[in-house]
Amino acid sequence: MITNTELEFKGNLYPNTIVDFKKDTDKLYFTTENGVILELTVLRDSALRFRYATEHVFEPDFSYAISEDVNLGFNHLEVEDQASQYIVMTSKLKVFINKVDLKIKITDMEDNVINQDELGFHWEENYEFGGNIVKMSKVAQTAESFYGLGDKATHSNLKGKRLNNWAMDQYAFGKDQDPLYKAIPFFVGLHNNQSYGIFFDNTFRTYFDFSHERRNITSFWADGGEMNYYFFYGPKMDQVVKAYTDLTGRPELPPLWTLGFQQCKWSYYPESRVKEVAKTFRDLKIPCDGIYLDIDYMEGFRCFTWNNEYFPDPKRMVKELSDDGFKTVAIIDPGIKVDKDYWVYQEGKDNDYFCKRGDGPYMRGKVWPGECNFPDFTNPEVRDWWAGLYKELIGDIGIKGVWNDMNEPAVMEVPTKTFPLDVRHDYDGFRCSHRKAHNIYGTQMARATYEGVKKYVYPKRPFVITRSAYSGAQRFTSTWTGDNIATWEHLWIANVQAQRMCMSGMSHVGSDIGGFAEQPSGELFVRWIQLGIFHPLCRVHSSGDHGDQEPWSFGDEITDISRKFIELRYQLLPYLYTMFYKYTKEGSPMLQSLVYYDQEDPQTHFRTDEFIFGEQILVCPIQEPNAQGRRMYFPKGKWYNYWTDEIVGGGIEKWVVAKLDSIPLFVKEGAIIPKYPVQQYVGELEIKELALDVYYKLGVENSMVFEDAQDGYDYKKGRYSLRNFKLKGKEKELIIQQFKDGTFITPYENLKFRIHGLPFKITSIQLDNEKVSLAELKLNGNNSIEINKDFTVLHIIGK
Repeated sequence: MITNTELEFKGNLYPNTIVDFKKDTDKLYFTTENGVILELTVLRDSALRFRYATEHVFEPDFSYAISEDVNLGFNHLEVEDQASQYIVMTSKLKVFINKVDLKIKITDMEDNVINQDELGFHWEENYEFGGNIVKMSKVAQTAESFYGLGDKATHSNLKGKRLNNWAMDQYAFGKDQDPLYKAIPFFVGLHNNQSYGIFFDNTFRTYFDFSHERRNITSFWADGGEMNYYFFYGPKMDQVVKAYTDLTGRPELPPLWTLGFQQCKWSYYPESRVKEVAKTFRDLKIPCDGIYLDIDYMEGFRCFTWNNEYFPDPKRMVKELSDDGFKTVAIIDPGIKVDKDYWVYQEGKDNDYFCKRGDGPYMRGKVWPGECNFPDFTNPEVRDWWAGLYKELIGDIGIKGVWNDMNEPAVMEVPTKTFPLDVRHDYDGFRCSHRKAHNIYGTQMARATYEGVKKYVYPKRPFVITRSAYSGAQRFTSTWTGDNIATWEHLWIANVQAQRMCMSGMSHVGSDIGGFAEQPSGELFVRWIQLGIFHPLCRVHSSGDHGDQEPWSFGDEITDISRKFIELRYQLLPYLYTMFYKYTKEGSPMLQSLVYYDQEDPQTHFRTDEFIFGEQILVCPIQEPNAQGRRMYFPKGKWYNYWTDEIVGGGIEKWVVAKLDSIPLFVKEGAIIPKYPVQQYVGELEIKELALDVYYKLGVENSMVFEDAQDGYDYKKGRYSLRNFKLKGKEKELIIQQFKDGTFITPYENLKFRIHGLPFKITSIQLDNEKVSLAELKLNGNNSIEINKDFTVLHIIGK
């Protein structure tokens, strides 16, 4: 029998009877007899924060994850004190708090249960390190599914899985291996067509059990810190993810070139090899915008140095590459070689910027340069110093982007692969051990790098890519999924990881196309290219141990198919840039898993392969060798086959032909897809005309195109062009309305509409309510029309 006065079971302690309640504006405090305090904060009507203290004491309230720009405010807050419970009501939610044991139940306004405690909050004293192991268990609702948690290399639906977050350098990781490089403690639950999200903002090692140990129970816990989680109610998944990204932040727009194709290898050196790769791209007319320099560009792997033998004049080389349209991205790792003649080491040592062990000596670990010390990026003074180190690399030499690797942090030749747990960190004045700072280390490095790149690349926009990340890292950096393998299984993993990262708030993501470890076949490489061009970050990267991995490395056929799809990427840049604009404004994932796109259809809840690129293009990669096609599922709506214009209805599974030079690719009925002409690099051509592929629909569909100067900050001053299109299709009519916003004047004068699936022959056209000559509009048969970009209404009439 567990008594009410001292609730303890198998070492776990539990709250008992509530003896006090206080309200302070948006915060409600419930205190129990045995010293537990629940602080319930109403952020918005559908967003709540639950924070628990033991022994009447809260820890300092500080988080690296929360954005300064978070939107707060609610319409209604009421607390009802009943005999057995408190009821907290907003305009969207009811929270029932049991007076006997502090357990929580959350419902909508119709009393449908969204989320409820099972054991609820409980804790266990940590006798080894002090503090508490904090725990929460919830009831898993009937047929509940779970999604999110960042880069997990497992099925998209996490039901039945047990996972943990501890950023790890996992070279050549396997399917279902856990943990990996990122720690994103945010998941989305879905049941009875109701969606909610939980963000467990705790940087210690965290654990999540989705009905793995106990059926119908979901639990999460941490090795230390507070039980501190945010609850977001949908009921649609897009509302949940947008609320999470509103809390943890969204990035600014990247330069458009970063959405182009990028080529990387460990390593391109010397300068002649870099130039050879660049020249081959141009000679073969394969578009490319970025070339990466891995650790061999440095002198003995010392960060912020150059190997003068390999790169005698880096500033000249970077300029010559830039003149040919290539932007150079350089790697920077956190490990600083212990070397008294190395200026970065000496500065760090003189200013006491390196991490220290518990008893005072500097933390030492072996990485590529040998013995290293490591900056404490949780110290704001160290971040400022680190940002300043980029002056030469970015400001003087002209590097356009920085790639942060090994920042989990990774340490070689030790079983844990990382720092000892007794290492101390500043944590912005809230000093702590590595147990707390580990998962945030990589994000704070990327943050410091972002500040430096932003300062010295100004007035252009910065580009940073990181391997390790915690929630909120999307404010500063893009990412990739780490050291994968050139196997078909890893092609499947890359597809799932990118979708999961997008649902976890970090959309600027890609994988090492072709696989980092080992060597792909030409078939695997080209199937990976076909997937990778539909990922927000599109980069080939390989270890180089097993041969070359450029688009021309596998023979003429693979070269030609790779070129075809990279060219498609460049055609779709305005569509992709518009996707990114929506992501920065609303937090909309740039890739949507089918369950995100249509949560009402149970068939989508366990789909892993198909995804929506943006909001109007359906992609389904080929993930098996020797395939001439595959079965795929079509979500709600009607879809045009991109290659044939055949229309397929939603809610069905169907075989789709896709030989080696094709991928199952479909466009949503009613969509207007913007396209640029093929360029060898962003900015090569002045865009003379914007092509708009119109997919006829009997009904209404909205589309948009966002454009600006493609770099710089004028877009924040209103100098952008946002075209909103409303398509209305009738049996013998097609009406397209344009609503424009922004002051940016696009360089082209005309829009070229290419119409797909028009069910009638055009007999007349009205432009802004005036009938115009068909010849004047360069009408091409029944499928293309050129008109001035400033039109308001295009009315196509037929018979």
